[in-house]
Amino acid sequence: MDLEESGRQIGEKLFILLSTRQKKELAQFVLDYKIGDIQTDILYAAFLQENQKTHGQSLTEIREGDLYFCLEQRLVTVRNQVIPLTVKEFKIFSLLIQHPRRVYSYEVILDLVWQEDYSYYSRKAVNNHISNLRRKIKIAPDVPDYVKSVYGIGYKFEI
Repeated sequence: MDLEESGRQIGEKLFILLSTRQKKELAQFVLDYKIGDIQTDILYAAFLQENQKTHGQSLTEIREGDLYFCLEQRLVTVRNQVIPLTVKEFKIFSLLIQHPRRVYSYEVILDLVWQEDYSYYSRKAVNNHISNLRRKIKIAPDVPDYVKSVYGIGYKFEI
């Protein structure tokens, strides 16, 4: 490594040295904690580019029956129909689907999705986004309710 190189150039060289598991963990960290920052967007884009070159596939794809979720493409489909989600709806759904059956309290969802002091928001904000998310995903009466309520606590993803 040449010490005259920029931080970005050094970072790109170090990134290549990471194992696939380490790259995946780093990408997940970036998504969980730093969305919207230009430097982390560059890091995440570099990861996707490297992953595509070495593996030719997406990092996070989940299929559950008629439901398809792709984190990198920010894509949710049900029966091959694209479900247009707002940023907050997608973040909530992403959190729940990547950790099936894990119950998230209202406060934890507010903290992880809004990434702000949740005292400014109420449970109603989470309830409204979940309600909209459920309505959008339920494209037919026989489509399962993927997002389940845990009375008095919060929500989870389950089939």
